[in-house]
Amino acid sequence: MTELLSPAGNMEKMKAAFRYGADAVYLAGTVFGMRAAADNFTPEQIYEAVQYAHALGKKVYLAVNTIPHWEEFDALETYLDSVASAGVDAVIVADPGVFTMVKQHMPGTAIHMSTQAGCVSHADCTFWQKQGASRIVLARELSFADIRQIKSRISKELELETFIHGSMCVSFSSRCMLSENLIGRDANRGRCAQPCRWNYNLFEISEEKRPESRFPVEETPLGTFVMSSKDMCMIEHIPELVESGITSFKIEGRMKSAYYAAVTANAYRMALDAYQKDPDGYQYDPRWMSELMGVSHREYCTGYFFDSPHDTAQLTANTGYIREKAYLAVAEGYDCQTARALFRQRNKVTVGDGAELITPGSPGIPYEIADMRDLDGNPIESAPHPNMLFTVQSAVPVRIGDILRGAH
Repeated sequence: MTELLSPAGNMEKMKAAFRYGADAVYLAGTVFGMRAAADNFTPEQIYEAVQYAHALGKKVYLAVNTIPHWEEFDALETYLDSVASAGVDAVIVADPGVFTMVKQHMPGTAIHMSTQAGCVSHADCTFWQKQGASRIVLARELSFADIRQIKSRISKELELETFIHGSMCVSFSSRCMLSENLIGRDANRGRCAQPCRWNYNLFEISEEKRPESRFPVEETPLGTFVMSSKDMCMIEHIPELVESGITSFKIEGRMKSAYYAAVTANAYRMALDAYQKDPDGYQYDPRWMSELMGVSHREYCTGYFFDSPHDTAQLTANTGYIREKAYLAVAEGYDCQTARALFRQRNKVTVGDGAELITPGSPGIPYEIADMRDLDGNPIESAPHPNMLFTVQSAVPVRIGDILRGAH
């Protein structure tokens, strides 16, 4: 069975991903992960996360995928020792030195090679397997044809993982020095400031010794974008993904919200289950894409599964994100006798707001916010306070963990 792998920037996001269909999550500690600005997990929380996941029959992969400098290795050893007995299902690494440290300090733990390792061939994959890796997260620049060739030339025991959704990087497999060069924040040690997303004023670009070779620059009223990548979205291509022999479908987004973790997992879970249930009769449901349009994203594309980086850089034409629908509340209970649902506020909720209910295995369900009351049963017109508990009359049953979002 193909694995659906979701991002977990903190405990809330992890639980949302699992509830909405993820088979596994990848997370990082507060050090040595490529998303240093995420909430991330303390060593104690990593132990808690693994216990929670394993109780559900799910998996946790620990990202230790930065490229540390020499002076950081003492701290790395201390960190690995602190999580060595947590029972994580695998450690994701990019650097040979880190690989060696993980084998020494966490013997017996599976090792997955990160996309930062830049594996683009069967030879790369076989090399890392001989060192002890059990899975390769392939470089994002590979096409379906490339992946099929690699799969046919490697050991059947070696697993392949690819990103299928989320942010892409203009640099090869996310190895970039732009942030370090501009403001001293090393992207390869988890501190990327995303300068590729900034708006630059450019008049003409040409190479000094090749003045006839001009870099095409298009300036729009919104700005000029020569490095800012589109986001990947492969929801329309589940059959091709499965049939290429990929073991694990990976969603990017540890910096995104719990709502993002839930909705992306839910959409891909519905699509993947539909295909695996009946491959011959599988039909793509446009509502799955509608769900993914409701989370924070840039323009969508299909990465390089169909297009070569030489032919298109998959650069966005617009600045910023297409904002996600408002994450209004999360359900904490439902009284069948009174048909009232208990919610915890995430953003201001008002009687009469257009809303949708997100429940695992279903696209958004139209939901009327009516007869709102506080915990004492007093009628209220809105829930304006963070984490405020309130109840509403519910025409449909609500399950704990269901999400209430804005309809627009």
